[in-house]
Amino acid sequence: MGNDLNKHDVWASGDSYEQYVGRWSRRVAHEFIRWLAAADYGLWLDVGCGTGALSQTILELKNPGKVTGVDRSDEFVATARGNVVHAKVEFKVGDAGALPVDSDLYDVAVSGLVLNFVPDREQMIAEMKRAVHEGGMVALYVWDYANNMQMMRHFWNAAAALDSRAYDLDEGRRFPICSPDALLTLFHQAGLRDLETFPIDISTKFKDFDDFWTPFLGGQGSAPGYAMSLSAEQRAQLRDRLYHSLPFAIDGSIPLVARAWAVKGVK
Repeated sequence: MGNDLNKHDVWASGDSYEQYVGRWSRRVAHEFIRWLAAADYGLWLDVGCGTGALSQTILELKNPGKVTGVDRSDEFVATARGNVVHAKVEFKVGDAGALPVDSDLYDVAVSGLVLNFVPDREQMIAEMKRAVHEGGMVALYVWDYANNMQMMRHFWNAAAALDSRAYDLDEGRRFPICSPDALLTLFHQAGLRDLETFPIDISTKFKDFDDFWTPFLGGQGSAPGYAMSLSAEQRAQLRDRLYHSLPFAIDGSIPLVARAWAVKGVK
């Protein structure tokens, strides 16, 4: 069952990720970095850097001494290097559970929208803690899949109404770690102190139904992976059910909200 659930969690194509949730994650990253209130000129580590959205935001908002991004996907690292060209940033291929960085080096270790996809979450947090010096900050954020990540909630609600298999694939059920209490527990067990959580809500307005639906055809992530596993007829049924369930505005746009939960602590 575990392999069956995980087979749709494909994260390899940077371009498909950007179209799916990358465009929204950049806005969440801005609110996250502002909330951290970290000092300028520090050394930052971005774990699971993906296409570079969070690293780029650090460069824009914090004037860091250096940003090091690490991701296990060769293609994501290549995309990040193309997206974020700056003298103060470097990107490496590496695993979140065994970060290719020195201990006690960084001022801040961050991660965006990655934790729930890591097999050993405790090990990831331990590695982030190892990487920062005493008094350094560890922080991350994840989508609120179960409640206010409305784009995905609408998708899985429609899918589950048509196909019982979708119920178990729903990230809201699969990732209970994506809640403030669970995140606080994880950080507390890692020995971090001065813990805080914060909800980050952003508007995700789709210009029309195609703008909403097309990213689900890219095959990147649980929902798109599931959509592309369906037959053409099943996918058309899902598309139709989604169309009739979404809250369209008068101009044909679809105004939704996406919430992420952020957590931070000090070593």
